Amino acid sequence: MQRILNVFRVRVPARAAAAGVLAPALAALSIGAPQGAPPADAADAARQPTLEETRLTLAKWIETQQIIAKERNDWQQGKEILQGRIDLVGKEVGVLKERIRQSEEAVAQSDRKRDELLAQDAELKTLGEQLATAATVMEEQIRSLVKQLPDPVKGRIAPLVERIPADPAATRVTPAERFQNVLGILNEVNKANSEISVAYEIRTLADGSSSEVQVIYLGLAQAYFLSPKGEAGIGRPTEDGWKWEPAPGAADQILLALEVIEGKHVPTFVPLPIKIR
Repeated sequence: MQRILNVFRVRVPARAAAAGVLAPALAALSIGAPQGAPPADAADAARQPTLEETRLTLAKWIETQQIIAKERNDWQQGKEILQGRIDLVGKEVGVLKERIRQSEEAVAQSDRKRDELLAQDAELKTLGEQLATAATVMEEQIRSLVKQLPDPVKGRIAPLVERIPADPAATRVTPAERFQNVLGILNEVNKANSEISVAYEIRTLADGSSSEVQVIYLGLAQAYFLSPKGEAGIGRPTEDGWKWEPAPGAADQILLALEVIEGKHVPTFVPLPIKIR
């Protein structure tokens, strides 16, 4: 625009300026002239531009119009380029907004998932504490139960009993492993309680001597033994372990029961003394 303004600043030729200065003077001299006299040729020449000045002025005007047209064309092209850039930036902004929205949605979903996991973790911790407490109670019960088990059963579950932690609060064994161990012990105990078994053990006889005897266990409720000399006895579980007492009157029945179990006698009903608590 400064270029256009410079073009419009058409310098007045020195001759025209001089004519403009002389014009008032000639006008003043004409006051004394007779009225109705025609103006001087010099004044007319001063007020009318010459052909050369007109040509220069027209050339300047054409140049100005060309400059204006070129500037308008350049501005239009620049406007189109700028508009294209604006549209491109607008599309990029739209893409970025969509990505931001997707990112915010992903973050929100991650937050929800994290909250769910934290809630599950808290629930699992609570369940773990409850499971550990239950395992501790059951392990204490197992310790009391082991004292009332016969020796053959104690021998079978000894490896599992040794896994019971001495200090449940300081153990590194997980509650799940402790529970599995307790269940293993209970399975063995339940199995022993549902079967009739025969074992060879060392027992103290009525005369105070020790002898290897055959013992019949009726589950975990009661047992009978018979020595090679025919001395018999009955055993029952107590809180302090199994207690054995002589039973000389039951020797024949115990011998018959052993023969039935070992297949040496046909199955038959054998009455044996029993004590129910």
